[in-house]
Amino acid sequence: MITLRRIDIADAGVLIAGARAKAQEIGVPMCIAVTDESGNLVAFERMDGGKITSITIAIDKAFTAAGAKKATHEYGTASQPGNPTYGINSAIAGRLMVVGGGLPVTVEGAVVGGIGISSGTPDQDRACAEAGIAALLATL
Repeated sequence: MITLRRIDIADAGVLIAGARAKAQEIGVPMCIAVTDESGNLVAFERMDGGKITSITIAIDKAFTAAGAKKATHEYGTASQPGNPTYGINSAIAGRLMVVGGGLPVTVEGAVVGGIGISSGTPDQDRACAEAGIAALLATL
């Protein structure tokens, strides 16, 4: 039998609020997705002005980060031609994201969920994801 930890809707709200605060600080309206440890969507917010195309991207970034237990930007480098995971972005019906902005949410060494952000540059998306995680960890 396996015992696991996963984020709940309250945790997802804290993640989203932290990411939203960073997005407001940098002036970029974002799409923010939070999944559980299996990559299933728990909560989503599209800030006013968040790009329509970023809805699916944010969800898939969170899915990738949680399911693969790896930041999406790490796949970005490894998936380039000649590298070990070249072409991996076509896996799982194209849901596996290789663009920065998706991070696993880790608590006490266990991945309990994922957060995916989209609408800015990969660095802006990642900064907002990091802010969401920092907000959650501050409550624990």
